[in-house]
Formats: sequence, structure tokens, C-alpha cells
Amino acid sequence: MLGITPFGWVHTLVSLAGLLFGLAALLGSGRISQYSPAGKLFIWLTVASCISGFFIFSQGRFNEAHALGALTLLTLAAAFWLERVSFKRWAAYVSTALYTLALFFHFIPGFTESLTRLPAGNPLAQGPQDPLVKGAIGASFLVYLVVVVIQIVGLRSSYRKAAPLANKSPAQF
Repeated sequence: MLGITPFGWVHTLVSLAGLLFGLAALLGSGRISQYSPAGKLFIWLTVASCISGFFIFSQGRFNEAHALGALTLLTLAAAFWLERVSFKRWAAYVSTALYTLALFFHFIPGFTESLTRLPAGNPLAQGPQDPLVKGAIGASFLVYLVVVVIQIVGLRSSYRKAAPLANKSPAQF
């Protein structure tokens, strides 16, 4: 069905689950974090999606999708590590942006595969270079940028609210 193998379907379902948990984490708390249940599931399902994607060779060779998988794994590793560097405020900003970037990466193959396969028999796009595919990915990148700005403003606001409390002694509460 749609030229996808059973292994490809498992990969697709794992990817979709990762995407949904990433969106749930983002919408639930405004950011993806390894410390939230939805964030953990996003991270591990995305890792599984990337690893399973390395075994899909629809073009018979290592291709851009494999490179995106490797980049996604590096992005997640950096975000995971930076989120644990809690003594550096900038690390929270960067890890937040990186987790959201990993979520954006889901949209690249998602739009490419969906638009070049659906509707069955008469897909909306002819290939990855089709203007519709490029436009969808470009629009989702703009959404990513807006979301990251909102996240950074939210983090700055939460740090500013917490700062006055940190300067008070316990007797002042």
C-alpha cells in the first residue's frame, strides 16, 4: 500500500507517535523536556524513528533522509545534555530551541512523504523538490522560529519572576 514495506509502516507509525508526543509536550508545558512523560516519549520515539530510518534504502544508498536522521540524533543528544547543565541559564534556552528543532525535523520527511504519496495514484507533489513540498517545509520552519521566540520570552519571564524570590531570605516569606 502506497509503496511502503511493513518495516516502513512501523517506522512511519513510530515517527508519527514521536511527533504527536512532541506536540503534546510542547502544547502541554510550552516546551519539550526530558523530565516530562510526553517529552521522554518524544525523545525515545524520535531516536527509534531515526535508527529505523537508517535501514530504509528506498534509493538504494545513503541519502538526505539518513543525513537528517543523523542530524536529529545529534540535536537530541545536545539538547539532552544541555538540559542537564542546569547551572547555566543559557543552556535552558539552547536545549529548548534544540528540542523544538528536533520536532521541526519530523515535518521534513512528513511533508515530503505525504505530499509525494497522497492521494494514492495522484499525489499532490511530484518529488522532494516540488514547490508544494518546499513551501510546506518552509512554512513549518517559520512556525518553528515563532515558537522558539515564544519559548525564549516565556523562559526569560519565568526567570525574572523567580529572581526576586531567590533574593529573599526564608524569613521574608
